[in-house]
This record gives sequence, C-alpha cells and structure tokens, in this order.
Amino acid sequence: MAKEDLPSTSKDLQELQRKLSLLIESIQNNSKVVAFMKSPVGQYLDRHPFLALTMLVFVAVSAIPVGFFLLLVVLTSLAALVGVILLEGLVISVGGLSLLCVLCGLSFVSLVMSGTIMVSYVMVSSLVNYWFSPRCRLRPYPHPLLPCH
Repeated sequence: MAKEDLPSTSKDLQELQRKLSLLIESIQNNSKVVAFMKSPVGQYLDRHPFLALTMLVFVAVSAIPVGFFLLLVVLTSLAALVGVILLEGLVISVGGLSLLCVLCGLSFVSLVMSGTIMVSYVMVSSLVNYWFSPRCRLRPYPHPLLPCH
C-alpha cells in the first residue's frame, strides 16, 4: 500500500509544482510587476526578501486599524460640522496616539510572524526535499523518518 501511495503523491506534487510555477511566471511577466521590480525600491526589496515579507505582513495586518482610524476621522469631521470642534481635535489626537501605539505593536508582531513564516518555509521545504529525494525511492520500503543513505 505504501508503494501505491508514493507515485500518486509524487504525481500530485509534480502537478502542484507545475501549477505554482505557471502562476509565478504569470505574475513575474505582468507589466506592472516588471516596472516595479526595475525601480530602486523593487531592486532593494529583491535583494532583501525578509524585509519585503515583513513589509507585506505589516501592511496586511495594519489595514484594519488604519481603516478604523479613517472611519473615526470621518465621523469626527461630521461631528465638527455640527459644531464640536474642540472635541474633534481631542478625539483625533487621542486616536492618532492610539493608532501610533497599535502600529508599533503590529510592526513587532509582523516582524515575528515574518520570521516564523521564513523558518517554517525553510523547515518544510527541507523536509519535503529530504523525504522525496530520488535516493529514497530506490529502497523497497522507504520509511519517512529513516535516513536515505
């Protein structure tokens, strides 16, 4: 039964790898992506992938607090039209300081999440390469936890 599962699993992994490579190729050939990658910022981020991943995670995580802050600004601006100008300044100041604190905390969280994602990616890819290496298929019954020597 283990012999029957291995070719099916390897076929599925090859199909997944082919689909992912087509997706990556279509993204890399997009004209906007090419223009961004030729810019100085794109070249810098290409040389520093951990920073790029950290920025991506930070932007994704901070979208909700920024949206709430903008909603707060719009609502307090409407209240200012009614005549509560002092309250608007106070609420926006407190809201701005709160947003600053939240964004500082989220930058640390996104840094930790990026590190965790990078370590997980390296570990999983190493394990997949180890388990599905061509040397392991030469054995009659390969065991996933035993070395393939």
